[in-house]
Amino acid sequence: MGIIEKAAGKLAQAGSTRTTQPPAVKAEVKPAAEAEVPQTALVDSKAHSKKIELNLAKLQERGMITPDGPRTGVAEEFRAIKRSLITNVLEQKADSSRPNNLIMVTSALPGEGKTFCSINLAISIAMEFDHTVLLIDADVARPSVPRQLGIDVDAGLMDVLLERDLDVADVMLKTNIERLSILPSGTRHRHSTELLASKAMNQFLHEIAHRYNDRIVIFDSPPLLLTTESRALATRMGQIVMVVEGEKTTQYSLKNALRQIETCPNINLIYNKAKAFRGLDNYGYYYN
Repeated sequence: MGIIEKAAGKLAQAGSTRTTQPPAVKAEVKPAAEAEVPQTALVDSKAHSKKIELNLAKLQERGMITPDGPRTGVAEEFRAIKRSLITNVLEQKADSSRPNNLIMVTSALPGEGKTFCSINLAISIAMEFDHTVLLIDADVARPSVPRQLGIDVDAGLMDVLLERDLDVADVMLKTNIERLSILPSGTRHRHSTELLASKAMNQFLHEIAHRYNDRIVIFDSPPLLLTTESRALATRMGQIVMVVEGEKTTQYSLKNALRQIETCPNINLIYNKAKAFRGLDNYGYYYN
């Protein structure tokens, strides 16, 4: 039985998760811009990144994980979710063409909670003592990470790919969560799919995957069935996390989405926003 059939079968039996997505805060979207695609992308030096302060109290109020927050159901579920992902990172051979420390979070359709899960997964991994996390907003058409975190951003991933002289450290944001940094999506571009499939993106991914041994990179990517950007990203990821909205996402949509990413060696699913079964507190995640 293949991964698609297994996932569809588990989706049909799934029951609960305490992972929910709070309402988002409005954020200004920057205007589009166009430029030639360069062949190289520069990498960060950690030395001159801007630092921002996340409002941890507000994040906690909205149901998100914070380093000093209580041991909530959401926090415990993401502790379980991250463990197998980290294990895959540690066990991978050094010469792999798809590094397991590159992890894409996506969904079949919008509104399933992928950004909420991306942020919580990033924060949960950043709470580890042995890993740093770079959270990249790769939903370049509809960036949601800044809106969810309540922060203002400007340049980001698209600008790094387009501008030869722009170092990623110039646009990467360090946060008051010690081991967590954020790379915004940056300026919109009508050829964003081509940019994500370019040689510049290949070089960028190679650098961020290998430059720091302790780094895990989380990509909040667009939904698979509505855009092509996520498919371009998926071909380079070592692990993919698919967020499935409980009692809403159909098996048909899930099967079609999984077919887009079936070449990835490590596919994980989070069953999100479902009503709980009685006596079942930590159901909602399974790993293939």
